[in-house]
Amino acid sequence: METVGPPGGRDTTDEPRDPRVAAAAHGDRAAAEDLLLETLPRVRNLVRYLVRGDAVVDDLAQEALVAILQGLPTCRGEGPFAAWADRVTARTVFSRLRRGRAYAARLAVLGDELDRSPDGGARPDDYLARRRIVALLDELPDEQRHALVLHHVAGLSVPELALELDAPAETVRSRLRLGMRRLRASCGLTGTEPPEDGHDRLE
Repeated sequence: METVGPPGGRDTTDEPRDPRVAAAAHGDRAAAEDLLLETLPRVRNLVRYLVRGDAVVDDLAQEALVAILQGLPTCRGEGPFAAWADRVTARTVFSRLRRGRAYAARLAVLGDELDRSPDGGARPDDYLARRRIVALLDELPDEQRHALVLHHVAGLSVPELALELDAPAETVRSRLRLGMRRLRASCGLTGTEPPEDGHDRLE
C-alpha cells in the first residue's frame, strides 16, 4: 500500500533536496502547485490516521497544505520534503485539536468508512488496507493513536515524539507499548512486544 513515512529509520540526510521546494519558496507558482498536488494524498492519509472519523479530514488536510505552503521558506532541506511536510501536518492537526471542545467533538463523529472513493491512483486493495488500519486506530485512545502514527508512520523517534507531544520519553514509550498491544490484540496477535526502533510499522 502507499506509505506515509520513510520506510524504517530517519537517516535521510543524504537525499538531494527537491529543487521545487526552493523555487516554490521564492514564489514559483507552478512549482508550488506541483508540490502540493503531489503531497495532498500523503497529507490526507496522515490526517486520517491522526483523527477519528472522516467528517473533517478534507478540511484539516486543506489547512495543513496552507501551512506547508506558508512554511516553505523555513524548510531548510535537511531531509526529504515529505518528512518535513509530515511534521507540519501533525502540528496543524494538534493545533486544531487544541482549539476547543466543540471542534474536538466533531472529530469523534464516525461517518460511513467505505462510502468515499479511493485516492486517485490507489489500487482498491491498497485503499481497503488503509481503511482497515484506520478502523483499528479509531479504537485507540487519542494519546496512544498519535504516538503510534507519528512513530511508525511519520518515522519520529521517541525523543522527537516527546518534543512534539510535550510528554516525557517514558510516557511516550508507554503509549507506544500500550497502543501496539491493543492493535495486536485487535488483530488476534499476542505474545510479542513491538520493537521501538520504527521497524514494526503501520504501513
